[in-house]
Amino acid sequence: MEQPFIPLDTLYRLPWTLPDNGITWLEPTYHCNLHCFGCYRRNIKDSDKPFEDVKHELDFYQSQRKTDCISIAGGEPLLYPHIVELVAEIKSRGLKPIVNTNGALLTKELLHELKKAGVFGFTFHIDSKQGKGRGPKWEGKDELELNELRLELAEMVAAEGGIACSFNATVYEDTLRYVPDLVEWAHKHIDIVNTMVFILFRYITPSLPFDFYAGDKKIQWDDILYHSEDEIPTDLMAPDVVNEIRKKYPDFAPAAYLNGTERADHYKWLLTERLGTKDKVFGYAGKKLLEMTESFYHLFKDRYLSYVSPGTLNLGRTTMFGTWFLDKGIKNALKNYLKYVAVNPLRMLKKVHLQSIMIIQPVDFMPNGDQSMCDGCPDATYWKDENGRERLVWSCRLEEQMQYGDFLRTVPKKKDKNNGEVETEIIINLDKKE
Repeated sequence: MEQPFIPLDTLYRLPWTLPDNGITWLEPTYHCNLHCFGCYRRNIKDSDKPFEDVKHELDFYQSQRKTDCISIAGGEPLLYPHIVELVAEIKSRGLKPIVNTNGALLTKELLHELKKAGVFGFTFHIDSKQGKGRGPKWEGKDELELNELRLELAEMVAAEGGIACSFNATVYEDTLRYVPDLVEWAHKHIDIVNTMVFILFRYITPSLPFDFYAGDKKIQWDDILYHSEDEIPTDLMAPDVVNEIRKKYPDFAPAAYLNGTERADHYKWLLTERLGTKDKVFGYAGKKLLEMTESFYHLFKDRYLSYVSPGTLNLGRTTMFGTWFLDKGIKNALKNYLKYVAVNPLRMLKKVHLQSIMIIQPVDFMPNGDQSMCDGCPDATYWKDENGRERLVWSCRLEEQMQYGDFLRTVPKKKDKNNGEVETEIIINLDKKE
């Protein structure tokens, strides 16, 4: 998309950077009970890390990066034998433990144990391209039919109480049409669903006009984990999703973003914050509310805010009355709310909730081979190379480090006289970003 359809001056650029970020990513295991199409991590049995090693990674994070929460991912973190102890360890460090899980292994008993250990929230990844590990009940279900599963998990978390609940879904070209209905489903359950996240599908396909290198070694494209022999569209952009959502919610208005490393108008993390009851959306927060929230949280906590507790998200009415004079979006939401209660004053008994809608746009390839990544990546994770060097790397590309010992570079293929693509004969010297 050459021109941003959302003017940058209407958005707050989230202040997250490599050393000062709202989120950090932790993978205690690479083993998973599902085999999802589109996954960027190899499923490795017997890959559970010793608990002391995981604590060392936490030590490293805290020496390198201010952070508000630790996203415990994988692999499937609920397979990790020390998951309860890990949640307690993260909580003891003054951080928020967030479990990123497919939810298939979550039981009421385990949920209760995790709450006692201090879990702050769950992010459940559920979409129609996941493997068969969920059982026959969910095989072949489309995105809307899977709302039954989403609701089961959301109600389980809500029954335990005081735990944030979020949902992720990878969006493909053939599932984009379901996004507005998923946003509507989230609205109907705004009291127990705090966040919906849509992650745009990215894979390596035969038609990509690049050769791949790790250092000076050429890598065959079909040797890379995240590749497909089929020509699957991989060019969905965040504005495409916003345009789709606006078919059902015309006033849908993002308020904050993270840009790409190569393009300022690449909306890599695009955040929308809406206020409403289960039957009515009153409006959308503007950039000022997000800026004030992050600034004051950093002022008093010395870190940027990531996940918010359900109790705080239930204070939508307080937010409207307390900040309308500072934020245009909140002012408009308050006007709509006052009209809503004027029709029936008993509506004032209904709680007004805040709910986040996030769109994540992973790596984009530039024509010259540069790769536009998330600038200020919230999902940076730990890596120790063969020389013993420890550093923070993009979690979505950790597999490249594990498999090749380096991030892959993309080099445009040469053109022959007939404008056909041929393999590169030399390596073009591009800046390598860590």
